[in-house]
Amino acid sequence: MSQIAEETRSQILSLVNDFVRRDVMPVVQEMEENDTYPEGLVDQMAEFGLFGITIPEQFGGMGLDHITFAMVFEELSKGWMSLTGPIGTHHVMASIIFNSGTSRQKTRWLPKMASGEIRGGLGLTEASGGSDIQSIQTKAIKDGDHYLITGSKMFITNGDRGHAFAVLAKTDTEAIPPYKGMSCFIINKDTPGFSVGRKLNKLGYRGVGTCELIFENAIVPSENLIGEVEGEGFPQVMSALESGRINVAARAVGVAQAAFESAIRYSQTRVTFGKPISSHQAIQLKLADMATRIQAARLLTYEAAKDKELGKRVDLQSGMAKLYASEMCAYVAMESMRIHGGYGYIKDLPIERYYRDAPLMIIGEGTNEILSLLIARRLLDEYRL
Repeated sequence: MSQIAEETRSQILSLVNDFVRRDVMPVVQEMEENDTYPEGLVDQMAEFGLFGITIPEQFGGMGLDHITFAMVFEELSKGWMSLTGPIGTHHVMASIIFNSGTSRQKTRWLPKMASGEIRGGLGLTEASGGSDIQSIQTKAIKDGDHYLITGSKMFITNGDRGHAFAVLAKTDTEAIPPYKGMSCFIINKDTPGFSVGRKLNKLGYRGVGTCELIFENAIVPSENLIGEVEGEGFPQVMSALESGRINVAARAVGVAQAAFESAIRYSQTRVTFGKPISSHQAIQLKLADMATRIQAARLLTYEAAKDKELGKRVDLQSGMAKLYASEMCAYVAMESMRIHGGYGYIKDLPIERYYRDAPLMIIGEGTNEILSLLIARRLLDEYRL
């Protein structure tokens, strides 16, 4: 990396670190408990340029590399993981447009997405589909110069606050295999026939809305079909999800790091049997194990980000990073709670929040069970006899 790029990375990470310490930490407990959308904080993130982290400079973005992208998500998650929600799937949508969209689509959408004027999301999951994307039921029927889209999407991050969504639908319901009949559309919030359903009440990941999207013959212009070619939606989305899994892995590293730092500080001030609990070998073993697992997950995440930056196929690397980091995060959050004892279980400290937030990374961007199968299949392809 060039000296200029190193300086830019250092500056943006310092900016995010100061933002978390100065503006996020004093309000996170109250906002999280009340499930309040952090509108002012998200607006600040837009001012910092975080909605355009990886969008190229030619479209008004920062054009930063994927390792810096992962580091930003890690820093935000150390303060409040929910803050990554408004920019997470936003960047997946931007990636789909930049990599697969027409010149007109890039010019129309990316500058406003980079500035945060348009805040995007991703419509994949359905109530009956989950990680089985090929079983989606949302349909898009061509009707003159537009499509009529009917169906619904579930568990959509930022569904209530997003302005536009990249939505996967079937344009050919007879295609075999089914993924060859899928297309991806950009759909504005104000599209006739498009509405947002109920906001879901979640265990963790509070503050950011998770909603149902409903399409009832939604009228979508043909020019909003990504690439303006039918049947390419599945690979367009799968490629973009590689960066999505990198950002989820980075979130897990950030939450785990925060849980670890709370535990190691507490262990040095909590006294039992006449000495700090950090002097007890049982606690020392926990701390060593936690720190080692966090660093291993971080390196896996950065390696996937580096290969993504080089333009390599990284479904294997990003899958491994997301799988390991998310499981690690749940483990570290629990270990931190055990070190804190009763104080870790009450809401006066953020430990119980880390514990509630951790499962999202296990479930989100493809469940770990599905990812394990995908990893195994890629390994069998790579080591085929």
